[in-house]
Amino acid sequence: MIPALIRFSCLSLLLLTLKAENQPAVEKPKEDAKKNESPAPSKDVCTEGVVTIEGKKIPYQTTTGKITLYKEDGSPRASIFHVSYVRSNQNSTNRPVTFAFNGGPGSSAVWLHLGALGPRIIQMSGDGTQPINPPAQFGNNDCSILDVSDLVFIDPVSTGYSRAEKDTKPGEFHGVDEDIESVGDFIRMWITKNKRWQSPKFLLGESYGGVRAAGLSHFLQSRYAMSLNGVVMLSTLMDFQTLSPAGGNDLAYQVYLPTMTSVAHYHGIIQGNRDEWVAKSRALAFGPYAIALQQGNQLSADDQKAMAKQLAEVTGLAPSLIEEQRLRIDPARFRGELLKNKGKVIGRFDARVAWDDMDGSESHADYDPSYSLAYGAFGTAMLGYLTTELNWQENQPYEILTGKVHPWRWNASNGYVNLTHRLASALRDNPKLRVLVQCGHNDLATPADGMLYSTRQMLTLPQALQKNISFTWYEGGHMFYLNPPDLKKMRADLVAFITAQP
Repeated sequence: MIPALIRFSCLSLLLLTLKAENQPAVEKPKEDAKKNESPAPSKDVCTEGVVTIEGKKIPYQTTTGKITLYKEDGSPRASIFHVSYVRSNQNSTNRPVTFAFNGGPGSSAVWLHLGALGPRIIQMSGDGTQPINPPAQFGNNDCSILDVSDLVFIDPVSTGYSRAEKDTKPGEFHGVDEDIESVGDFIRMWITKNKRWQSPKFLLGESYGGVRAAGLSHFLQSRYAMSLNGVVMLSTLMDFQTLSPAGGNDLAYQVYLPTMTSVAHYHGIIQGNRDEWVAKSRALAFGPYAIALQQGNQLSADDQKAMAKQLAEVTGLAPSLIEEQRLRIDPARFRGELLKNKGKVIGRFDARVAWDDMDGSESHADYDPSYSLAYGAFGTAMLGYLTTELNWQENQPYEILTGKVHPWRWNASNGYVNLTHRLASALRDNPKLRVLVQCGHNDLATPADGMLYSTRQMLTLPQALQKNISFTWYEGGHMFYLNPPDLKKMRADLVAFITAQP
């Protein structure tokens, strides 16, 4: 079975990220229509800027533009819009460079760009759970990593201002492998154009962008002999089975359980030490709970009642509600029920966000307040930034999140998309490659135990290379960097990762 798509990546972002529940369907473009949505690529626009990071002024040059991808016969096939930042007062020949992108599929890189990594950042309200007064403002990002790495933000084909060229169908880029190939081609061309083959190279992908990063780690090595130094996988997954609760797939119910415990603790439903509760929930999820699920309709009524009581203890839901669901707690039902007595629905991307429930009669969450909080603010800020500070003008719309990439080709027959083996192969072929997995405690879009499970399933990865994969945790949700303390920690973790000696 092929899962529903991610709404943004995000914020990666997302973001990037799996398609939110109950959103209006987007009309699918006709695949056979040949569109010329992109005029000839505009010339690069270069500007100069200064960002203050940890009290030090870092001068940089911004290049906004498009790189054209070509077919084997030399004709153009797509123009990839990107914004790159290169530190001005250092020799860039062997300076680290990080390629960043969000997910979707169908998301631009706006979330990582203006939310976490770039020299300019949206001014958030409080801890990132409150709405932002429109229009959103942006300012200096003292948590940018531009002091230690140059940055390239990539909008895949059909997102941002990236488009298929004349006589090329946009759908040719809308698939797991097709996307990896086109983004990989862009990275190769950017590296060549900017003479950066001697630079340490890093990928940073959020949400579906992490799936892309896992695929790219193998593709860049095998196709272009480009060995990477590091891959950062932010709020992501590799195996879609871990994120697709359905009849015949009980694994996802196990994966969601520890995050549900964390969320219940955040909202005060569970008292005590959060980490101890989550550890207890994880042991239950992959132990007794897994056994109970596997028994299906052979589980006795007494055992079902006993398990429902244990699940209620770690989720804050009523045992009767859990029994009603035959022990299989739907994530949307959880979001709708946890604070129902307070008239609140909690967020999917960030379960810390709890806004008024629009329809108290619904058992499932009917919208995602954490998505509502971010979308308009980031869209307004990005267009303002591109036009007023980067001096980029273009008539076509900037596609922040688009449904035009659907239907997405998952390239999996009668199964789930799983990129775990590709990342394992990349680590095998490049033993110096390091992987950093960043997880939000309150992320109900891509719960962290999905990645924990997937890395445990790298059975062919030599034990000596298992230490190349590390995890780090944050208090927020999918876009944990919207929480200021998490953003500071994210910077510290990335700086340590990028500057670590091999």
